[in-house]
Amino acid sequence: MNEGLEDILAQGLAVVFCGINPGLLAATQGHHFAGRGNRFWRTLHLAGFTPEQVRPENDRSILQYQCGLTAVVERPTARADQLSKEEFIAAAADFERKIAGYAPRCVAFLGKAAYSALSGQREVAWGLQPKTFGNAAVWVLPNPSGRNLAFSQAQLVDAYRSLRQAMIGNDQ
Repeated sequence: MNEGLEDILAQGLAVVFCGINPGLLAATQGHHFAGRGNRFWRTLHLAGFTPEQVRPENDRSILQYQCGLTAVVERPTARADQLSKEEFIAAAADFERKIAGYAPRCVAFLGKAAYSALSGQREVAWGLQPKTFGNAAVWVLPNPSGRNLAFSQAQLVDAYRSLRQAMIGNDQ
């Protein structure tokens, strides 16, 4: 369990969205992606994962859409760059066991930093990765944080929609 921020997981989900670590506001409120500037919930809705935009205080409802939420590093920080590489390395084995234990079809890392640290790869491409993690397919998606100015809302939606469309293709 994260410090003030519980995982929202169940067996055999379609996808587990994996944040780098909880933000301070999310940890304080006990709800994932709670910051006003965070674009996660809007992006998820616009990409077709949820029929309406989920509010952070209703984050547990994401399970009904076959989606889960977790973070690689449990320690909350104001910014992800406040984490050390050693924290990712220390979290890696337990995190991979968690993913393997819950057995989602896919784990989607939100941002390259966490997956890069866990996989040991310096260069990570966006989208579907060639290797699995905890027996789940791996996608790397842009981080929806309001601090991530490199991606517009439309670019986030396009990236997340690619995952959604790939998942739908696998259901048929």
